Amino acid sequence: MRTVLYDEHVKSGAKIIDFHGWEMPLQYTGIIDEHMAVRTRVGIFDVSHMGDVVISGKDAYDFVNMLFPSNISKLKDGTAMYTTFLNNEGFMIDDTVLYRLSDDRYFFVPNAATTDTIKRWVEHNSEGYNVKINDYSRRISCVAVQGPLSGEVSERLGYNVFPKSFTFILEKGSSPNSITSDRDVIISGTGYTGEKGFEILVPNEDAIELWKKTVSIIREIDGRLCGLGSRDSLRMEKGMLLSGTDFNSDRTPYEASISFVVDTEKDFIGKIAMLEKKKSQKELFRGFIVDSKIIPRNGDLIYKDGRRIGKVTSGTYSPILKKSIALGYIDREFYKSGTVVDISTRGKMLTASVHKPRLVP
Repeated sequence: MRTVLYDEHVKSGAKIIDFHGWEMPLQYTGIIDEHMAVRTRVGIFDVSHMGDVVISGKDAYDFVNMLFPSNISKLKDGTAMYTTFLNNEGFMIDDTVLYRLSDDRYFFVPNAATTDTIKRWVEHNSEGYNVKINDYSRRISCVAVQGPLSGEVSERLGYNVFPKSFTFILEKGSSPNSITSDRDVIISGTGYTGEKGFEILVPNEDAIELWKKTVSIIREIDGRLCGLGSRDSLRMEKGMLLSGTDFNSDRTPYEASISFVVDTEKDFIGKIAMLEKKKSQKELFRGFIVDSKIIPRNGDLIYKDGRRIGKVTSGTYSPILKKSIALGYIDREFYKSGTVVDISTRGKMLTASVHKPRLVP
């Protein structure tokens, strides 16, 4: 599969790879160069491979409130929240950003690899609720602008208000394929880099024009076109989970260090099973700074004094720390920052220190 911006990536010299069935840019000028551009200036990403699913109808609020473990009542029109889907066993199927358009209309963005699975899960659980589930994933493109200069890009694009974090604004569009009923374009204060930034959700037919205009502005202020490589290293420095890698229907929000998404005062799918598992869970999601440039990989084992205490789920090189970093799960006994551990990778034992998942402030 390809996003509608595929030809633009090829013209710009992107190195294309397969990503869960999508032909996506891995990099343009280089992962480290693109990474540092986002941290110090600004970068642009095509994230149109992500899903876009709308829940609407008379019972939309009640259904969404049962579907997610978070306190949905905190959402107001024009706001969004990070949350997760749980299965009946209390494990995380996927994480997502949930947006409230109105009391009877919400939409969420599942990960590319899980969009079809999540849609089926939502439809399965909608029985008994007066709601409609509409999948806009193949009709909507998403362009992410991330970095300290993203506000300048927003202003030069003509958006009058820069969205605050986890809020969104609507601008009039030209296509009937918008997520909203009145052809609006959505500009959202969200992203996957830990930097100031915004994402623009626009109908496919308007995406190429938007991309070209935004890229032109980005280049004028010495920003970069960015691929999946820098997106991954950026999210890892900030300790952000990657669905299917850092969890895969095998971890609860408590294990994954995102207990803040859970409101135990309300009912939701998987609640009882999740709370029961919490009583006996021994591992916790942590970050690791490695005293080497050798990068740990998914599946590498973590040891303390010769005893196996955990496993790596993600690893990369941090251009900010100038060291390799990793994310993974370890025994709670060793979760405190500064604890020294060993990571076994490709026949070598690397020394690393434990930290909170967010490794770069």
